[in-house]
Amino acid sequence: MATTSKLQTRQGAPKLTATRLATLPPGDHTDPATSGLQMRVRKTATGASRTWLFRYTWRKEWVRIVIGHHPGMTLAEARERAIELRKAIDEGIDPRRARPRRRQMAASAAPATGTPSSDKHSIEYLVDEFIARYLRPHRKAPEWAEAILNRDVLPKWKGRDARTITPAEVIERLDEIVERGAPVLANRTASLLSQLFRFGIHRRIVASSPVQLLYRPGGKEKPRERTLTDAELKAFLRDPKACTRFERLAHVATILLLTGQRRGELALARWADIDLQARTWNIPDEIAKGGRGHIVPLSDWAVEEFAALKRESEGSKWVIPTADGREHIDPKQLSRSVAKCLERFKKQGIAAFTLHDLRRTCRTGLSRLKVEPHIAERVLNHAQAGVAGVYDRHAYLEEKRDALEKWAAHLQGISDA
Repeated sequence: MATTSKLQTRQGAPKLTATRLATLPPGDHTDPATSGLQMRVRKTATGASRTWLFRYTWRKEWVRIVIGHHPGMTLAEARERAIELRKAIDEGIDPRRARPRRRQMAASAAPATGTPSSDKHSIEYLVDEFIARYLRPHRKAPEWAEAILNRDVLPKWKGRDARTITPAEVIERLDEIVERGAPVLANRTASLLSQLFRFGIHRRIVASSPVQLLYRPGGKEKPRERTLTDAELKAFLRDPKACTRFERLAHVATILLLTGQRRGELALARWADIDLQARTWNIPDEIAKGGRGHIVPLSDWAVEEFAALKRESEGSKWVIPTADGREHIDPKQLSRSVAKCLERFKKQGIAAFTLHDLRRTCRTGLSRLKVEPHIAERVLNHAQAGVAGVYDRHAYLEEKRDALEKWAAHLQGISDA
């Protein structure tokens, strides 16, 4: 530090002005108009560099951080930023963790005390608590949400105090996801961030939420309308393995087509829930969407497909186990497996589709077979609206069985034609 600069700091430095900044000699120069704001001037090969510093005490230690560079950051902007950081200190927030990571460059900074995950206001702590206390206890398959947080949230704001994340930063993060070609993921991330910060308010980790969106960042999502045609169904059902390569995936796709159930419900199913003698599949509340379990009647064809999966599972308690048999397969892995086989499907005359399209195909087929709408909706376990949804507790098991038997017979006719 230059001697003249030390004297200026002790005796009262002249007020900094936009004109004076260009003539300051090398050294650290304090701005008497703004507490903690300093300008550091260093000689360079081409002249001099001018860096804005903010100096403060945190837990009885002096800290000095870089907040910008002149002329990119003007004197007025530097003063405004210093005032913001001083307010953060008054609120118990360390300024080192109140800035985007790309600007976190310490200048003579004291080492931080404690790790971010142990700080009860850090984004790491907020995410850890959210996963442990909300996602895992209340989500049937929390893995996808955890993956979004670990991939698209934490790396962006690592080390930050969650209270300092701004609405503008949230929008910037979501825009980046949209720009990489994932608008639907941006919408899902926006929803997850909203839940994350609402949880943080509830747990007193943050005081307010920076998620203040007026519309979906990825735009309106057009509902899918894809159903498989009779020609495509015939091509698949005549030789499922030719389309999927692996027998297990062929059985999975056929079961979903025959029953109209959700991918995740099959992926999380246990053999204890399948009664091949009674020809039923019990989907318990903890697995079913919306927490409304129900019983799916199985046609003889569906029973045969489940029996084949039982042989494939090699004694595991899961209907579709992982390779070691200890856990159920990730539902998304089933979708990825289908995606990898799309070229094989195409060679058989079947255009690209998803497993959920099989559910839609089943529902459309039930309508074609003139199954009563309220029965078809119950086959798919859709919530019933109005009084019927509140007071009608009848399981409609026989009616659902009749509907799915008709659907299986229809598919068999298509396959044999």
